[in-house]
Amino acid sequence: MWHLIRKLGVVGVGAALLIAPSVGAGAAEKRPGTRYDPGVTDTEIVIGNTNPYSGPASAYGIVGQAEAAYFRMINDQGGVNGRKIRFLSYDDAYSPPKTVEQTRKLVENDNVLFVFSSIGTGPSLAVQKYMNQRKVPQVFVASGSSKWGDPRNFPWSIGMQVPFLVEGRVFGKYLAANYPNAKIGVLFQHDDMGKELLQGLREGLGARAGQIVVEAPAEVTDPTVDAQLVKIRAADVDVFVNFTSPRAAAQAMKKIAEIGWKPLHLVTKVSTSNATVMKPVGYANVQGVVSATYQKEWGDPQWKDDPGMKAYDAFMEKYMPGVDKGNSLALAGYMSAEALVSVLRQAGDDLTRANIMKQVANLKNVQNSVALPGIFYNTGPDDFFPLEQLRMVRFTDNRWVGFGPIVSGELDAKAASGK
Repeated sequence: MWHLIRKLGVVGVGAALLIAPSVGAGAAEKRPGTRYDPGVTDTEIVIGNTNPYSGPASAYGIVGQAEAAYFRMINDQGGVNGRKIRFLSYDDAYSPPKTVEQTRKLVENDNVLFVFSSIGTGPSLAVQKYMNQRKVPQVFVASGSSKWGDPRNFPWSIGMQVPFLVEGRVFGKYLAANYPNAKIGVLFQHDDMGKELLQGLREGLGARAGQIVVEAPAEVTDPTVDAQLVKIRAADVDVFVNFTSPRAAAQAMKKIAEIGWKPLHLVTKVSTSNATVMKPVGYANVQGVVSATYQKEWGDPQWKDDPGMKAYDAFMEKYMPGVDKGNSLALAGYMSAEALVSVLRQAGDDLTRANIMKQVANLKNVQNSVALPGIFYNTGPDDFFPLEQLRMVRFTDNRWVGFGPIVSGELDAKAASGK
């Protein structure tokens, strides 16, 4: 089954990961006392997703594959409140116009109850207004943009990741406290992701923001980041901050090793996968790279007997055989799917779109099984940022090792609306 899922996920735009047999929405009698919207019957919940299974950001495709596998596991266990999950995941190649096309198909043709965990800031922003006009939930968007925490203007959209602003602030505070005199160079993706990370870095540095002496933007479609690295290195910086997606981040790591440059290297969490970034670059080339995370690290001895990580290990063995368990993007998909199943269980038999959003906005100290201890999901009617905590990590030998305390950083609706 996994081989079929993997094949379907990468056929191209329009291909879908189909989990559980299809039962037409509205085909079954409603149970007494239940409330449904499109995409729900007594036996099924239909959920939509867009993911870059192809194109420059295809490394993220493993997130959708892990989510599909997780829902298959849930279906094998009997589903959620007696209903199987049908997960329709379409390839958008990380292209906003394709995201619009595929999302409209999910909403208008497939009649999904909601769209879940669609990948990317730019692609997901391209459909944010559409989803809110249609009053279709855009749940746990796989993006750290603060624009997913704006319930006043976009009450049907909520993110999942720690906001990029928070991550940037954490990096800035770390550098201000530990490298107060360093010259800093920044490579950033020229989109909302990179710009918000850079803004957060400046905020975290505070009075020391002037230590940033060079900033080099990179488009996600750029074939390499060599030119940007030449510019940054020429500025004679002590610290290199890398705010790009996995492909460009890996290119930068390789190039730095090739030229024998040895700055302190910080990289955004979305580009820290051991399996798809660090290992392919070569462990000898990434020693000492620093990042921040909210997840446990597979293979870390401290989690050897941890119930959550043992369950994840068993899941990977059965539902994603052959996939590297150390792929943090697979773990991210597992984590998001687990959070969604908790929301669906909390919603019970009131499976209306309005109640889905009500439940997503009512998470109180929810502990995910693969999140670091002390990190919880918390939301409210005016707080659409589920996760706002991180811990610094350093790549040592062949894995990420945590250091220092868990750092919290709260945002409000003003940050999301830009006011």
